[in-house]
Amino acid sequence: MTDSARRGNINYLEYVRSLEPSTKHFKNCLSAFGVGGLICVIGQFFRYMLGFAGLSGDELAGAVSVVLIFLGCFLTGLGVYDRIGRHAGAGSIVPITGFANSVTSPAIEFRTEGYIFGTAAKMFTVAGAIIVYGVFSGVMVGIIYYFL
Repeated sequence: MTDSARRGNINYLEYVRSLEPSTKHFKNCLSAFGVGGLICVIGQFFRYMLGFAGLSGDELAGAVSVVLIFLGCFLTGLGVYDRIGRHAGAGSIVPITGFANSVTSPAIEFRTEGYIFGTAAKMFTVAGAIIVYGVFSGVMVGIIYYFL
């Protein structure tokens, strides 16, 4: 490579660096930590409230998980969780509500294609059939166990 070609490459790289937006690593980490922590505080609040209502042990853990999954799905359906995710980044993905969002989002997006080929098929591609069937069968066993 000639000397002028090297200078051209260096000039081009400097030009590209001047146009790319600067990243705000500290701000991004702080907002992810804050929002992820807030989600966990909300989960702890529900843990205290359900514990105060008389639940304990595995029942308490399961009930808090169900409440947080419901809230994640509900906020995704309203379009709020996507706005939270844009602001918080990984802070909204890590907790259990991020899992609920990752299952609900494609189901909502592809609902016009029908229940089987739209909602169910796209939901399975993101979350995996094992996880969705595991949650569904766990709920069904829980309902049967409750009534027996």
